[in-house]
Amino acid sequence: MSPLTHVDALCAIESPYRADAACDQLFNAAMRELTDYHCAQSPGYADWLAANGLDQDALAQVSDWSTLPPIFANYFKRRLLPSTTGEQALELTSSGTSGQKSRMRYDDRSIGAAQAMVDRIFDHYGWNTPDTPCNYLLLSYEPAGAITLGTAYTDQFLCKYAPVNRVVYALRHNGSGNEFDPFGVIRALQEFAEEGLPVRIFGFPAFLWFALERMREMGLPPLQLHADSLVFLGGGWKTHADQEIPKSMLYQRLGEQLGIPDIRCRDGYGAVEHPVPYIECPHHRFHIPSYARAFVRHPATLAKQPYGERGFLHFVSPFITSCPAHSVVMSDLASLHAGSECGCGIEADWFELHGRAGTSKSRSCALAASELIKES
Repeated sequence: MSPLTHVDALCAIESPYRADAACDQLFNAAMRELTDYHCAQSPGYADWLAANGLDQDALAQVSDWSTLPPIFANYFKRRLLPSTTGEQALELTSSGTSGQKSRMRYDDRSIGAAQAMVDRIFDHYGWNTPDTPCNYLLLSYEPAGAITLGTAYTDQFLCKYAPVNRVVYALRHNGSGNEFDPFGVIRALQEFAEEGLPVRIFGFPAFLWFALERMREMGLPPLQLHADSLVFLGGGWKTHADQEIPKSMLYQRLGEQLGIPDIRCRDGYGAVEHPVPYIECPHHRFHIPSYARAFVRHPATLAKQPYGERGFLHFVSPFITSCPAHSVVMSDLASLHAGSECGCGIEADWFELHGRAGTSKSRSCALAASELIKES
C-alpha cells in the first residue's frame, strides 16, 4: 500500500480556512489518493464505484467531487463499513438513550486528523489557552465507564484546550441512565460566577436554554461570568422543536443572564459519520474548512444545487482511512453560500442549516438527549 502523501499534506495545513488554487489542487490529489486507497482496502467499495460508472481511469480525471457517489449517513445505522484499518479501530456511536445508532470506526490516523482540524480552528480563534484554568459545564452525558458516544467523546476532547479546574455535567448518570439536572446546572453557574475563573460551556443548546428559562422563572438575578468564558454548542432541539428559539435569541439571553458576549457564543456542526468540525465564525456562519468541501443536493433528485437553494448537505473530505466515508450525504437540510457573502474575512464557502429531514427511526444523540428534559 502506497503512503498517502497528499492526504497527509492536506490534513497538515495549518491555516484552517484556506481558499486558494494551491489548496484546491492539493485537495483534489488527496481525494484521488484516498479513493484509490478505499478501492483497495474497503471491501465492495470499488464495486460500488463501478456500479455508478466510475473506474480507476475515470477517477484520475475527477476534480468536481460532487460527482463521487456518496453514501448516505443513515446507512451507517444499518451496518459498519470498515476498511482493513477499521476492523479493530475505535468505535463511536451517534445515539443517546434510544433509537437507531450509527456505528463508525476510527483508526488512529483518522481520529487524529479530525482532532488536529479542531486544534487549528481553536488556535485560529484564540481558544487554545493552556495557561488559563477554566471551570467546565458540559451539557452532555456524565460518563459511566468507557466513552463510546460520539458527543461525550467530543466534549471530553474539547476540555484539552484549557486546563480543567472542575467539571459539572448537565445529564447526570443515575445508575440506569442519564437525566437532566437543571438545578445542578444553575448551582454550578452560580458557583462558577463566584469563583471568578473563565467558564467553558459545551454541549446541547436545548439544555442551556432550559436552564436559563428556569433561572428566569425562579427570579434569580443575572450572573457575570468571566469575560473570557466561552459557549460552544452542538446538537439541536429535535423533540422540542416546537420550543426551539433562534440562536440569536439564545446568544442574547446568554449575554443578559450570564454576561457572555455574542462573539464568545458559537455553535458547532458535526456528526459521528462525518466529524470534520464546522464552527461558527464571529458572524455565526458555518464556513467549510480547508480539509473538506460541501455541496447541497436536491431533496428529490439529488442534483447539485446552486448557491442559496436548499437541499441535503453533502460533504467530501479525504481524512478517513478506517471507513469509506469520504463522501457522505447528511439528513440535514441546508443552503450553501459564497464566502464573500459573510463579511467576516474568511473566504471559504459557508452553509446555513434549515432543519432535519429525519423520521422517528432516524435519530441523533441530540434528539435522544432532548427527551431527557422534564418540563415539570
